Amino acid sequence: MKKQFTTLLLMTLAAAALPAFGQSANPLLAEWKTPHQTPPFSQISNEHFVPAMREAIKEAEANVKKIVSQKEAPTFENTIAALEKASEKLERVSGVLFNLNECNTNAEMQQIVLQMSPELTRFSNSVSMNEKLFARVKALYERRNELGLTTEQLTLLEKTYKGFVQNGVNLAGRDKKEFAKNSERLSELSQQMNQNVLGDNNEYILHVTKEADLAGLPENVKAAAREEARERKMEGWVFTLAYPSFGPFLTYADNRELRREIWTAYNSRGNRGNSHDNNEIIREMTTLRHRQAQLLGYETYCQYVLSDRMCETPQQLSEFFTQLLNASYPFAKQDLAAVTEFAKKMGAEMPLQRWDFSYYSEKLKQQKYDFDEEQLRPYFQLEKVRQGIFDLYGRLYGLSFKPAAGIEVYHPDVTAYEVYDGSRFMGVLYLDMHPRASKRSGAWMTEFRGQSDIEGNQIRPLIQVVCNFSKPVGDKPALLSFDEVETFMHEFGHAMHGMLTDCTYPSTSGTNVKRDFVELPSQVMENWCYEPQFLNTFAKHYQTGDTIPGDYIKKIKAAEKYLAGWLCLRQLNLGMIDMAYHSITSPIEGKMEAFELEHSMDLLPPPAGTCTSTAFTHIFAGGYASGYYGYKWAEVLDADVFSKFKQAGIFDKATAEAFRREILSKGGSQHPSVLFRNFMGRDPNINALMTRCGFVEEPKTAAEE
Repeated sequence: MKKQFTTLLLMTLAAAALPAFGQSANPLLAEWKTPHQTPPFSQISNEHFVPAMREAIKEAEANVKKIVSQKEAPTFENTIAALEKASEKLERVSGVLFNLNECNTNAEMQQIVLQMSPELTRFSNSVSMNEKLFARVKALYERRNELGLTTEQLTLLEKTYKGFVQNGVNLAGRDKKEFAKNSERLSELSQQMNQNVLGDNNEYILHVTKEADLAGLPENVKAAAREEARERKMEGWVFTLAYPSFGPFLTYADNRELRREIWTAYNSRGNRGNSHDNNEIIREMTTLRHRQAQLLGYETYCQYVLSDRMCETPQQLSEFFTQLLNASYPFAKQDLAAVTEFAKKMGAEMPLQRWDFSYYSEKLKQQKYDFDEEQLRPYFQLEKVRQGIFDLYGRLYGLSFKPAAGIEVYHPDVTAYEVYDGSRFMGVLYLDMHPRASKRSGAWMTEFRGQSDIEGNQIRPLIQVVCNFSKPVGDKPALLSFDEVETFMHEFGHAMHGMLTDCTYPSTSGTNVKRDFVELPSQVMENWCYEPQFLNTFAKHYQTGDTIPGDYIKKIKAAEKYLAGWLCLRQLNLGMIDMAYHSITSPIEGKMEAFELEHSMDLLPPPAGTCTSTAFTHIFAGGYASGYYGYKWAEVLDADVFSKFKQAGIFDKATAEAFRREILSKGGSQHPSVLFRNFMGRDPNINALMTRCGFVEEPKTAAEE
């Protein structure tokens, strides 16, 4: 997600000791005379990052010094607003480095990131622990209700004040030094964790040389595996740990032993006892996080994190988990029993194992709903899905997306678009859709630049959406699974949260909201994927042009609640594991797979040697520590919000404009509870989620009664 100055206090970065590089010759430091000041990627190379980062740090330090040393009494403008602008160049340089390291990295860049981390964290600590700077902030905070501030300014002031406190400014002597040292170490460890997972991802392949071992796989999956082998100059078929490769293999391959092999490879990442092992990294990270919380007066790291969330206390979170767990657990057991019984009838070896579940649950789904996910794929050509999403945002918000051939991209797979609201330029959107060895797995939205409007200097965002979707094969275009369509909608929802923001300050714009609110604008968009009115606008067969059959859409709707209990329990289980790691009060002993098993409620315990935690980059390298619950928390919000769209009509402009006005445009300029109430007219209600999952009966309409 976004990496603004205030969050830089907690960011993880790096740098190598390279020769000095002249500022005038360094494109990262020069003025970008490009369309919309977009990064000139072709001019940027690894040798530019370290000198640019160090120069940008020096400039930011000088700007902070000016704020501290001025003789004028603190005002919002000369202190808080000035602090927002103090590290603009550093944000620009780090934005390019971090994003490229995630999606187009190499060994040298990874080393730069690892080595520069202490320098950037040291700078962050020098700001967050600057007592004279904090004195100015505190003086304003104590008079905040007398200053005549706007709602956004008041929110920013409170956020800035709390950021200083939560980053140790009130600590003294040894405690302050320890906190700073721990921060530096944590930033290094999180980057190393990410790189270890990428390393294990890239080191494994499943090389198949006998066509009989491909039995059950759809033709498009086999064709992609053959293409992967050709690219590697190998015979036969190659499957990797990129989701478009291993996911279909687990779902369709008849060969149980090979399913076991690739499942084990994926679920042992970071736990193989090799140079990429993450056990000690997690042990050290969780210990240091607990120590940081202790230094700040909290019992656990979880308590520390929740002090700045919608869900404010561990007790409130526990109650939320309990409510959903009680609702979903019986249905999860029913789901497992149904799949197990079906597998027995199919002659499966018992007990059912993790690498069996996707395979047999998919066959049961096909039987139960006369529904095969692969039947949908020809109707979801990537280009048509993309255009369908563009058209949806045009219909809801009046946006248009224009290909921008004049804007440089960092890889041939990437496309850039200029986004407009009528004649108003809204920002640049980069789409990076396919897997490669230089890109981490998963899907995410981030930005090269956020939106702001300080002193009338309107800055529009440069937004990036990165996915790992199925590639084109031969003359066949990229065809998405239904899950991939949902993922595209999800990440696009994040992107439009960043694009449609209309705030003054970088730290309150776009996705700079409380972590358990940030998933609402993304998750709510997934709901459209189940609506015939939306699917009919773009789901056309890539060869015949025929619209997706109505029977297929009915089957999608009928299967919407399939395995809802199982999937809900899975998410809750990951959330509980996250909370367990961040509720410790003493260092974890032993391997992480034992700790994970102790705190898991999974109905299918993992085999020895496998462990989710050692590749759980969301919580150890992605900002979701003590926050993974946010996905389920936001599901309550998104189901509730979509019920309002359903009531008014899924393309209703008045509802869409209200959502844009009260949620999307406001960013983090107000507390999310206030934003939600402004849109819905009340606090969140869990009933819509319970109904959507099938945990309670759907209320009958007057016609049905």
